[in-house]
Amino acid sequence: MSNRLMDQLDTNLLRVLYTLLTERSVTRTALKLGQSQPAISNMLKRLREITGDAILVRGRNGMTPTDRGHELLQLAQQALKLMESIASPAPDFVPAHTQRVFHLGAPDYLSVQLLPLVIGKIREVAPQAGLVIHALNAGFDYAAALENGELDCVIGNWPDLPPHLHIAQLFEDEVVCMVNRNHPVVSKGLSLKYYLEMAHLAPTPYMAGHRSIIDSTLAEIGHKRRIQMTLPYFGMVPYVLAKTDLLFTTSRSFAQQCAKDWPIAVLPAPVEIPKMRFFMLWHERVHAAQEVQWLRRVIADAAGEVFS
Repeated sequence: MSNRLMDQLDTNLLRVLYTLLTERSVTRTALKLGQSQPAISNMLKRLREITGDAILVRGRNGMTPTDRGHELLQLAQQALKLMESIASPAPDFVPAHTQRVFHLGAPDYLSVQLLPLVIGKIREVAPQAGLVIHALNAGFDYAAALENGELDCVIGNWPDLPPHLHIAQLFEDEVVCMVNRNHPVVSKGLSLKYYLEMAHLAPTPYMAGHRSIIDSTLAEIGHKRRIQMTLPYFGMVPYVLAKTDLLFTTSRSFAQQCAKDWPIAVLPAPVEIPKMRFFMLWHERVHAAQEVQWLRRVIADAAGEVFS
């Protein structure tokens, strides 16, 4: 079929085609659709031109479909159902019934408190749903992943947020320092002098060209810390601090959680560092999607419980 002919097909013609093939009568079709008989005859003529087939021919007991007509009946029925689905609002999302697999991008340091709570809430309310958490790193273009559907939403604390994405602030967290409980600085107190002299452990940056709020604050007052070791996984931090004299600067929630189970002391930062601000980001393509709206509520509720 040429594009010109195909473009002539519309819902009305498909409904006429379906009714003609089920009623097998121009008169009955006109009555059923509330149109005149000449109008239906004209539309049958148009349908014959578009399909290149007679569709209905005279038989002993009235009109009978051609072989192609039998095929067109099924296709017209499918097309009308598809158009009805397109024109109908999406069905209500029911978390308890969904088997959708959600995709969330998040930095590794949220794995201690927030992400287990998110997973627990999903398991409780939507036990058949899946969740894939994608680690963010400097080589991962999270904005493109949100746009192409690889990710449903992302959690992060970047200073410069893309203006084309939807953004909601989740929580703020104070910046503190973690060190082995037996380190001399615990009893002496962590002065700025000691802070700058000590060897630091730091996370591998998960955004190319991104300088942490810690290093930005130090640079503003003309200082730079001595980072000697970097790690891509926050889960390794307490293991390293328990066996070394390294200092780690991070969020209070992460530090306090580690200090519960490890020989680690949590100390105030020696300079006033702005709080870490964490955001949830998502693309316009899923802004109105009920299932992703639900996921965002789950994440926001979990963040509220952890950081209230």
